[in-house]
Amino acid sequence: MRYKSTTVKDKTGKDIELRNAEVSDAESLIEYLKVTNAETPYLICEQEEITLSLDQEEEIIRRKEEAERELLLLAFENGRHIGNVSLMSVGTSMRYSHRCSIAIALYKEFCGRGIGRLMLEAILDVAKKTGYTQAELEVVTENTGALHLYESVGFVKYGQLPNSMRYKDGHTVDSFLMVKEL
Repeated sequence: MRYKSTTVKDKTGKDIELRNAEVSDAESLIEYLKVTNAETPYLICEQEEITLSLDQEEEIIRRKEEAERELLLLAFENGRHIGNVSLMSVGTSMRYSHRCSIAIALYKEFCGRGIGRLMLEAILDVAKKTGYTQAELEVVTENTGALHLYESVGFVKYGQLPNSMRYKDGHTVDSFLMVKEL
C-alpha cells in the first residue's frame, strides 16, 4: 500500500516525516532491525538473528507496496530513518478480514518524544480507512512505556501469554495481548 508522505511535529517541535517504505530504504531497514533488536529486550529476536539479505528486504518492501491492506510506515527526522510501524492482515479469509496486527519500534534515542504515538495514530487511521475494525498487538508485560502508549490510544488487554519470549540466558517473560476496536 502506498501512503502519502506527511510531516508532523513531535513533542519537541521537530518535524517528523511519515511515509511508506521504498525499495531504496532496504539497507537502512536491515541496519535498523539489527540496532533496535540490540537496544531493547522487548522486540522479537536477537540482533544476530537478523540475517535478511538486501534482496530479501527489497522483496518484503515490494510486497508491502503492492498489498491492498498492509503498510510499512517509516518515520524520518532530517532525512534519517528513526522508526517504523507495520500494519499487517491477520488472515485472508472473510472471517478474519476485519482484523489487523500492529508492530512498532523506534531507535532508543528517539523514544519519549511522542514519535511512537504519531506513528501509531497514523497507522490506526490507515487501518480504519482500509476497512479493518479491530487492531491487535502483543507487548512484553515489562515494557511499561509501550503499554502506557497503547492504553492511551485505546488498546485494552484481553489476555496474557505466559513465557512468550525466552532469552539467551534461559529466562522468560510474559506478554499482554491487546486489542482496539477501530
